[in-house]
Amino acid sequence: MKILQSKNQFIATILAFAVIPMSGLATDIYLPSMPSMATELHQPESSIQLTLSIFLISYGLTQFFAGSVVDSFGRFRVSAISLALFVVSFLITALTKDILVIYAMRVLQGILSGFAVVSKRAFFVDVYEGEKRKHYLSIMTIVWSVGPIIAPFIGGYLQKLFGWQSNFYVLAAYSLILLILELVFSGETLKVKKPFYLDYVLKEYDLMFRTKDFFYGMLMCGVSYAMVIFFNLCGAFIIEHKMGYSEVLPKIRYANFIQIFLIVMMIFCSFYLNNIFTLVAFAFVIHVTAGFIFNNYFAYCIGRFPDSAGIAGGLTGGVAFIITSAISYGIVALIKPEIQLEVAEGYFVLGILGLIILTITKLRKAHV
Repeated sequence: MKILQSKNQFIATILAFAVIPMSGLATDIYLPSMPSMATELHQPESSIQLTLSIFLISYGLTQFFAGSVVDSFGRFRVSAISLALFVVSFLITALTKDILVIYAMRVLQGILSGFAVVSKRAFFVDVYEGEKRKHYLSIMTIVWSVGPIIAPFIGGYLQKLFGWQSNFYVLAAYSLILLILELVFSGETLKVKKPFYLDYVLKEYDLMFRTKDFFYGMLMCGVSYAMVIFFNLCGAFIIEHKMGYSEVLPKIRYANFIQIFLIVMMIFCSFYLNNIFTLVAFAFVIHVTAGFIFNNYFAYCIGRFPDSAGIAGGLTGGVAFIITSAISYGIVALIKPEIQLEVAEGYFVLGILGLIILTITKLRKAHV
């Protein structure tokens, strides 16, 4: 097994930061292309929206056991295999016209994203210590959030210039470059491999699920991130089909109260102003509050069990993304938002769900 050389530590760190946003890139880069995919593949909007939901479900489920797998088989091997399979799966997605094949590839990409992100998260824990470790982990959180921010802008231009398939060709090329650099400059950082004991992992999960503050924290992570994914699922179709704009254009308690207040304002505003500026402005400020809630609860849940941080992080991420995909897709399927008011109604449902969880947390004194 190739071991990480000290002279390559800095380059390997940069590569780890480059892999971290992969999940965000894989979810958001093709959002502006969803209407075009629906047209070219002769599928209803809901079938294309499902490609995002099944990615998130597989991504979430993978994180339940990914931490234990990378502890047993090593970070480097898991990361390299994930990048190699990324290349293949993205190329198949771009070349096929069969929606079932696309579904299968999106499931695989979600699984690979889970392994890639968890292995690189563990890289920083292996290589750095003390304040330096905290510093790089905080940067990692920022880098992870970059993917969903820049991906729709890149995807919008790719869609306009080359079509929806170009998004997946770009992801395949990006994965191939990272794979080559990973094989050349990176290496294994795990000093002692741990046997994979399923009973131990299940006992840890049982303890965490029965810890009230941790459990409600996971729920809030899922509901908060669902607000972002809810808009991702319906935003592109509304902006392009209903408002007629180009593909290039798209893209704690007090925080929860502010969030609901903003959503109520959005509902009332929808009766008088209904254009792209009000839609995006309200989505932006609502997502800011959702991001604030998500980051605080996610950090809390990871730190709640310091002796089992890897398992806690995997469980939190897994539950959060499963809740996110189920709730966001469910609300889109029920409401079928086509105008600003219906988007606001979806936000309102999510805001009330968050308020209910916070109320239960307070009543049961599971303080977060």
